[in-house]
Amino acid sequence: PIQRPLMGGSCSNCEIQSCCFCCAMETGVRIYNVEPLMEKGHLDHEQVGSVGHVEMLHRSNLLAIVGGGSNPKFSEISVLIWDEAREGKDSKDKLVLEFTFTKPVLAVRVRHDKVIIVLRSRIYVYTFPDNPTKLFEFDTRENPKGLCDLCPSLEKQLIVFPGHKCGSLQLVDLSNTKPGTSSAPFTINAHQSEIACVALNQQGTVVASASKKGTLIRLFDTQTKEKLVELRRGTDPATLYCINFSHDSSFLCVSSDKGTVHVFALKDTKLNRRSALARVGKVGPVIGQYVDSQWSLASFTVPAESACICAFGKNTSKNVNSVIAICVDGTFHKYVFTPDGNCNREAFDVYLDICDDDDF
Repeated sequence: PIQRPLMGGSCSNCEIQSCCFCCAMETGVRIYNVEPLMEKGHLDHEQVGSVGHVEMLHRSNLLAIVGGGSNPKFSEISVLIWDEAREGKDSKDKLVLEFTFTKPVLAVRVRHDKVIIVLRSRIYVYTFPDNPTKLFEFDTRENPKGLCDLCPSLEKQLIVFPGHKCGSLQLVDLSNTKPGTSSAPFTINAHQSEIACVALNQQGTVVASASKKGTLIRLFDTQTKEKLVELRRGTDPATLYCINFSHDSSFLCVSSDKGTVHVFALKDTKLNRRSALARVGKVGPVIGQYVDSQWSLASFTVPAESACICAFGKNTSKNVNSVIAICVDGTFHKYVFTPDGNCNREAFDVYLDICDDDDF
């Protein structure tokens, strides 16, 4: 399985820009630079075994690793913090922290001062990286996908995860929550069916979510909890793999098992497509929900049977933006799009065939 794109420097994990992505594989871990595309490092099977999850702290030497697959070296109930820059030939020299639980770890999220560890029905928050201390525990609804997102902004310490009620989101501002105390959670009733995908923008002001039906993406203000906009991916049910905001929250991209990556405009929603029936006038309530929908500004297709993550890349000019899609079949896709909806492939590669770069 491939983990989501990871931003470099102090930026968000919501955009690929001069950044990296990590692959958790049967043969270990591989780390790639995106633009230009090249392998920047790897941990082989002898070092880490087969890996179920990997998360990188921005563009740094610190990796969070969870064992998985057919031949793991580390347990699925433990999170190992690996410091690739640490001197020493032995794997033990590279392991600097370990968090162990009683149940499998389903996801890890990391920012400069905290690490979030997600189990099936509980989320743990620790200080990070020096002398980690547990700050919070949050009970959640059954969360088999390990859904959780963490705002990377220095100004916002916001996390979001599925609430106790079906289709709800729970928002927690860690800066306003005291360790060891129970505070009323901020809950958003986002959908009628189970949450399947969730993402925060870099500023922590907007949260986007989709249900397991996968036809609609809804955006909410994290302060007021009000719905800002509803975007339609399609009319047929789909499994969404990824939702990501652009760096400035002007656009949002979504990938699904339909093999299509959709791009929506957020800053200027008039750029999004509407149904031709919208010009007709009033229609019945059943058709009306589709007529009033905002459809994607642009879209492109990757191999339909291949799951992928997507995020925004470098802007090639003021009016030309790019989206990167990274697929589990080992393919890399870069498309550029314009405000009028033009979308063209600019780059394609097979990243698993790319050799290691010794400069990592």
